[in-house]
Amino acid sequence: MAEVTSPQRLKLLLDESPLKPIQRWLWVLSTGGTLLDGFVIFALGVAMPLIIAAFHIRPGVVGLIGAALVLGAVFGAGLGGPVADRLGRKRLMLADMIIIGIGAATSALANGPTTLFIGQFLVGVGVGIDFPVSSTYISEVSPKRSRARMMVATIACQSVGMLLAAAITLLLLKNVGGAQNWRLFLATEGIIALLFFLLRLSEPDSPHWLMTRGKFEKAAQAFIRIMPEQRGTVLQLTCNAGEKSLADSVTQAKASGLAVLFSPPYRARTLLVAAPWFLMDIATYGVGLFTPIILGAIDISGRTGGLITHDLAAARGSAAIDLFLLFGFLLGIWAVPRFGRIRMQAIGFGGMVVGMLILMKAVHLLNSSLHIPLVFAGFILFNFLMNAGPNATTFTLAPILFPTELRATASGFAASVAKIGATFGVFVLPILKGKFGVPAVLGMVAAVSVLGLVITLVLRREDTE
Repeated sequence: MAEVTSPQRLKLLLDESPLKPIQRWLWVLSTGGTLLDGFVIFALGVAMPLIIAAFHIRPGVVGLIGAALVLGAVFGAGLGGPVADRLGRKRLMLADMIIIGIGAATSALANGPTTLFIGQFLVGVGVGIDFPVSSTYISEVSPKRSRARMMVATIACQSVGMLLAAAITLLLLKNVGGAQNWRLFLATEGIIALLFFLLRLSEPDSPHWLMTRGKFEKAAQAFIRIMPEQRGTVLQLTCNAGEKSLADSVTQAKASGLAVLFSPPYRARTLLVAAPWFLMDIATYGVGLFTPIILGAIDISGRTGGLITHDLAAARGSAAIDLFLLFGFLLGIWAVPRFGRIRMQAIGFGGMVVGMLILMKAVHLLNSSLHIPLVFAGFILFNFLMNAGPNATTFTLAPILFPTELRATASGFAASVAKIGATFGVFVLPILKGKFGVPAVLGMVAAVSVLGLVITLVLRREDTE
């Protein structure tokens, strides 16, 4: 039987420890990117009608502004994962909040579509960096028995961000008159990013990452902060072995690049974590960003009143529906650890298809008494099962299917591919809506959901830790 090395014993101490208050706090700090992701999606969706009126922009430019956010996330996720595997989790978790703050300030002060595009692109870069780094970080500082639940709870904060944005935008639309309210919506993103930056200054880096880089003294300090009751054991393991002999007992992580993700041992895993996420984000970002516009187009907010009144009504309807994102995530927090990620991902994609079919039916019953109930039923079912399923599982698969030295790189690649899908959805859906109407948008979302279900079932593999 192989001897258990000192690094392995240190990892086991963390894996088998009970969940502590400091780990809950580190989880809170890791939610900054996902919370802001939800916040900016909702805020930009509500702001878009006001921006269109302010700058008199065409539908194609609207799509570009919406796509800027997720296009930036493509670069951010693709860059953030590999860099986090080289420089550490904490450095990237600080840098991404700075980038988001700069982007939010640029957006709020924009004097035209070009400046707004640049600002939203920077916000997207910061959010994109945080996605793979935060999922990796929380998987490396939490005990094994709580890991799946905490990771799903991290992505669940996307819906918390949407609800927070709903509360702030509704408050401003109701109490602060004027077509420039959208600047306040976007400025709030920077305030939240600054708060997370300041709070994250005190967090330790990932002890697992420090160990793979041979930084065992710093790893011991991080372990002790997380597990102070194991101080003596941690110090004994590191001091008795000595840094040189300890370094000899573990294979040092070397920069392998993205190519290793497509080597035979990891190829199927890479496709499993990337392809369904790509398809889900076409649906998630396309529908989520333009939910207020879609609701207005199918007459849920009425046809009377001015621009602010219409935007306020659409935001209220969107917020009511987005509440079910949170309910879906709560179900996911309970169900994913019990039934597994693959099973919940398949169930979620199936529910998304049914939700879109209901909404397509609602559009054809515009003058029927069933119109309003079907609109809410379709969006609620879509949001509920999307977040109980693929929106939770795709975020959490890569950190458990790849080793520490590849974890952030794999998570970043998957998130980057997903954001390419999101960029496609955000750019194409408004054009599709303008040429063919809302039913075409809903049909496209249903189609990619079916494809996500098929790929999940074909590429399925054991997802236990």
